[in-house]
Amino acid sequence: MRNALATVVTMLVLAGSASAQSGSPGKAALPGTEEFGLSRKELVQAVEKVEALISECMRNEGFEYVAADYTTVSRGMSADKSLPGMDEEEFIENYGFGISTLYTGQPPQLAEGYSPAKVGLGDRNVQIFQSLSPADQVAYNRALFGENTDASLAVGLEIENFSRCGGCTLKAIEQVFKPEQLKESYYNPKDAMINKDPRMKAALRKYADEMREAGFDYNHPDEVETDIMQRFYAITGGATVPLEQLSTEQRFALKKLQTHERRAAIISFRLAEEIFDPVEEQIEKEMYAQKVK
Repeated sequence: MRNALATVVTMLVLAGSASAQSGSPGKAALPGTEEFGLSRKELVQAVEKVEALISECMRNEGFEYVAADYTTVSRGMSADKSLPGMDEEEFIENYGFGISTLYTGQPPQLAEGYSPAKVGLGDRNVQIFQSLSPADQVAYNRALFGENTDASLAVGLEIENFSRCGGCTLKAIEQVFKPEQLKESYYNPKDAMINKDPRMKAALRKYADEMREAGFDYNHPDEVETDIMQRFYAITGGATVPLEQLSTEQRFALKKLQTHERRAAIISFRLAEEIFDPVEEQIEKEMYAQKVK
């Protein structure tokens, strides 16, 4: 939903880039329309810088990593909540956000199907990983992602949260993104501005009421995935713990979370489409239309 008007709004922003740079007296410049409040140009440049730094860091660690281009990372971002032959609603109905429901504990490079991290790394890096011995694969991903996580750049960008990134990925991100963007509490400034609009406040009250009636204590669609991710990590301790190593208690908790994830995700998705998204799109359109006047 964050990118519902990405194409249209990006055109508006590009058209008004000159006026945005000069700014109007007494008015703060609007944030960009992409992840982390960046413009499309800024996002592309950031991705290219981070990927180059990851490659350098991995080389220093003794491994080969080919810097992915923006198109590859973007494909990984869009692979979130999707599978070939399934639209987003079908995916969410079956798998929720794909957090606990598709968890295997396997490295993303070995995942079957359409893993966002796997797609975002690019085919060449997947091939490099798969050519390594099992022991070297463990060392490779520890260098690339850090301990007990598989959060790639594409995954961190899509959820607008780098707190699960580690290894060379995080080291590179820290050199490109601002300190406030690295905080787990970071919130896209564009979304924060939209949330202050009276129309959005009314829409969110209605959304929260409907979610509570369904048995969920969520006040905003963005809260649902974040909450499930936190619950997931609290159960497993990480994204790379093999399923067979989970205790009986952990398996039971994971199964319970999977049921919660599927139901909460699809109810939130449908309510957002009905209540939240139309208001968000209208406010965003007005914000950036004013920018080019």
